[in-house]
Amino acid sequence: MRKIALTAIQDLRVRPMASVAPVIQTTLPDLNLVNRGKVRDVYAVDKDRLLIVATDRISAFDCILPTPIERKGEVLTALSRFWFSRLGHIVPNHLIATDIDEMPEAVRRYKNALAGRSMLVAHTDVFPVECVVRGYLAGSGWKEYRRAGTVCGLAIPAGLRECERLPAPIFTPGSSMSSSAAARARRRCMARPRCAPSTSSWLDGRTG
Repeated sequence: MRKIALTAIQDLRVRPMASVAPVIQTTLPDLNLVNRGKVRDVYAVDKDRLLIVATDRISAFDCILPTPIERKGEVLTALSRFWFSRLGHIVPNHLIATDIDEMPEAVRRYKNALAGRSMLVAHTDVFPVECVVRGYLAGSGWKEYRRAGTVCGLAIPAGLRECERLPAPIFTPGSSMSSSAAARARRRCMARPRCAPSTSSWLDGRTG
């Protein structure tokens, strides 16, 4: 894992750079804004492609904090590029390009603002499930374990301590819905995944 982490950092291709003003929000008049999330702005390039721009906004516990971090969006984009490339042979993904020079003219005209923090992707339908594998007894899993002896509805051996390694990793899919009311639905979904057993098995196999 340490080797992978070092490789991901090296993939950022970071060189000494002058301090710049953080990008809190993007405005691209020639492109249609589809969604402005907690960190990323999404634009429609055409009917088949989207532009995902990672800003320097900070999100914690579903709240956007008032103090952005300069170049954070560039780091997020580099990490995304690394993992999409590394895992593409397991599950095909939506990434088309991260180099502005390989993107359409409508995007290239904003090169100074978008370079390093943008991904051109295929317009796909989102499968609304977060594939979560838990290897340790922590967080919400620990709270449920103390109350019921289970994690996401799955029975776990008694006598474990907080942050202790589980006997075996467990697959606990959750909801990736983006509405503010999704927290409750996510908990329900994790206990009873909203997908057929065959689909859950397929996701489990590719997550583990």
